[in-house]
Amino acid sequence: MGSVERRRVVVRGVVQGVGFRPYVYTRATGLGLAGHVTNTPEGVVAEVEGAPADVSAFCERLAADAPPLAVVDAVDHHEVPVSGGAGFTIVASRSGGPARTLVSPDVATCADCLAELADPADRRHRHPFITCTHCGPRFTIVTGVPYDRAHTTMAPFPMCPDCAREYADPADRRFHAQPVACPACGPRLRLLAGTPPREAADADPVAEARRLLAGGAILAVKGLGGYHLACDAAHAGAVAELRRRKARGDKPFALMARDPADIEHLVHLGPAERALLTGPVRPIVLLRRRPGAAEEEFVADAVAPGSPDLGVMLPYTPVHHLLLGLPGDPPGPRLLVMTSGNLSGEPIVTDDTEAMDRLGRLADAWLTHDRPIHVPCDDSVVRVCDGEALTLRRSRGHAPLPLTLPLSVPATLAAGGDLKNAFCLGEGRKAWLSAHIGDMDDLATQYAFERAQQQLESITGVAPGLLAVDRHPGYRSGRLVRARAAGRPVLGVQHHHAHIASAMAEHGRDDGAGRVIGVAFDGTGYGDDGAVWGGEVLLADYAGYTRFAHLAYVPLPGGDAAVHRPYRMALSHLRAAGLDWDPDLPCTAACPPEELRLLRRQLDRNLHCVPTSSMGRLFDAVSSLAGVCHHAGYEAQAAVELESAALAGCGTEADGGYAFALRRREPGGESPVTADAAPVLAAVVADVRAGEPKALIAARFHTAVADLVGTLAVLARERHGLDTVALSGGVFANTVLSSACARLLRERGFTVLRHHRVPPNDGGLALGQLMVAASTPRHPQQGEGHVPGGTRQSA
Repeated sequence: MGSVERRRVVVRGVVQGVGFRPYVYTRATGLGLAGHVTNTPEGVVAEVEGAPADVSAFCERLAADAPPLAVVDAVDHHEVPVSGGAGFTIVASRSGGPARTLVSPDVATCADCLAELADPADRRHRHPFITCTHCGPRFTIVTGVPYDRAHTTMAPFPMCPDCAREYADPADRRFHAQPVACPACGPRLRLLAGTPPREAADADPVAEARRLLAGGAILAVKGLGGYHLACDAAHAGAVAELRRRKARGDKPFALMARDPADIEHLVHLGPAERALLTGPVRPIVLLRRRPGAAEEEFVADAVAPGSPDLGVMLPYTPVHHLLLGLPGDPPGPRLLVMTSGNLSGEPIVTDDTEAMDRLGRLADAWLTHDRPIHVPCDDSVVRVCDGEALTLRRSRGHAPLPLTLPLSVPATLAAGGDLKNAFCLGEGRKAWLSAHIGDMDDLATQYAFERAQQQLESITGVAPGLLAVDRHPGYRSGRLVRARAAGRPVLGVQHHHAHIASAMAEHGRDDGAGRVIGVAFDGTGYGDDGAVWGGEVLLADYAGYTRFAHLAYVPLPGGDAAVHRPYRMALSHLRAAGLDWDPDLPCTAACPPEELRLLRRQLDRNLHCVPTSSMGRLFDAVSSLAGVCHHAGYEAQAAVELESAALAGCGTEADGGYAFALRRREPGGESPVTADAAPVLAAVVADVRAGEPKALIAARFHTAVADLVGTLAVLARERHGLDTVALSGGVFANTVLSSACARLLRERGFTVLRHHRVPPNDGGLALGQLMVAASTPRHPQQGEGHVPGGTRQSA
């Protein structure tokens, strides 16, 4: 008998719920090795025993040949005493100890399951909960680790003999698939309708739901991470009614299509867009509309009024596939509106009882089931910019996958912002961004923040000893974290510094790489001087920043009133530029006469007029001044519609024409460079009076902003020798601007860092807060509310 060796192998990463133990079993038995494998809080742990060459072969390619959904971070193994025995087994999972394994995100239904779903001969034909080790719910059903059925919301559903046999068969695709079920033992789909809602006797829930949708009804549909509200996208009355009930304003709805072929005549669909649509994440993909496409037959005008894009996703659950119809099903809606199940501003509904209550005034019927949703998770949203993905909301399909950090950080919680909130936990070289939480001005969203924080801490094992918040004294996210600090230090991080640090972290920028030229353009951020910042050029690393340049301050008259009524911002900018409010200008005509008199008095007396350097507000101003958008029913509507206009006006005529004036400091001075928009506004006024098309004005404005970025970057390089530019902030969700800036900067020899996996908007803010807090020296006397680092204002 030859020599025998035994090794203990620990695999860390996303290795639970993805078929990793069956993979280990198959690999070990194929090599004739004895031993066992189990799930533990630290990952998958195996012991293998056999000939040394076979044991080495087992370990060498364990990560390289892993299942498709696995993400292996590390494989550690060491020799242990030989124990003898024969055969290889999967043993019961071990609990206890700190959680160090990673839970998989939810994954779209795989091709094998879809084939079975549509096969009349298969026992899971039309089963709404078909799944296997390669697809289905994960994060949203996990109640604890290690990931086993007992630690999921499938625990109340005992497996029938057939499912139990598949679960125990190493040759089966459902071997140790925790959500495995079938019509005999799995969750049950129901359709409830009427007042009070009742289940229709002997009716096929999906067939009845399709009939209701085709007739113009609005349905609440229970998905993986919460309820959606659905209606026929071509039914103008249903779409308008859904918009009214949901208090949606003009904010675009997302669509769900059965196949890319159902939308390719409506939108531009390149290889990158197709890959995003059809991949395992299945996010909402913002797709550029085809000019002149006849949409009315397929998409009602009220689906996305004024938007240059249609947000489209493909089905990612069996219920979605059934709703859109399998081959041979009677005709039904080809495209569905599929929007979050909530009132605007509230968190997505997950609880069934709550759905009957909170969605009672929104839905005509409920397509629901009895498998609980443990973790809320909205749909992710992406678009393509210059052939690469640009994430705008990182949620389902991504959370809770961690990001690898360029620096090791202490156990830290970063609270994020108050709009598009997502918080971040970090420890060591890993950071976990939460799923999308939402806007923190609603009490229910604040409760959702607290629940999500507790849940993410429980599955990551991170016990934060350091807390980071935005410096804004009124942010609810900061107040929540401070209220629960319990003596832990709370560090305030400047808003735009966090944006730039987020872009740096995403690109793996470490301390040794030095400072970057950080361009942070957004709508609102609390400045060091108490003003509303948002048009900033910072020279930044994680530890600190210098404010090198910014847009010249103008009054923000009435705060939110100016945000919701862009004509107010246009009039404020005109006044700051020394330009008259002539009645022939679109923004003046849009302002009611009495409001115009009050606004003039407000600006004269400087009442409720915080100064702002916001680039987002400048976009609003130009949008109204050009006659594009005067009232914003959702965040950034005026800027979105200005981008839409610019798409039609891009071309040689858009080059040049508008230019910002730079006020440079005197040698030895301490003030930042200021970019004055007055010449741009004067040029816009001249073009408006000359009758130039809105599209041309919009395109010229975008060109002027890109030229400003390039000019300031060159100036910063000349003075400080920096050659890397990071673009961050919500304004850079605008692909016309982002693309123009990146192209111009690269032509001038700069390295450009743009967001791809982390949102440029406030959804990515927490990652930057985490990095800044971890890089800020802390002192024994430092406690709650401390503002890190002296910030240098000089250029």
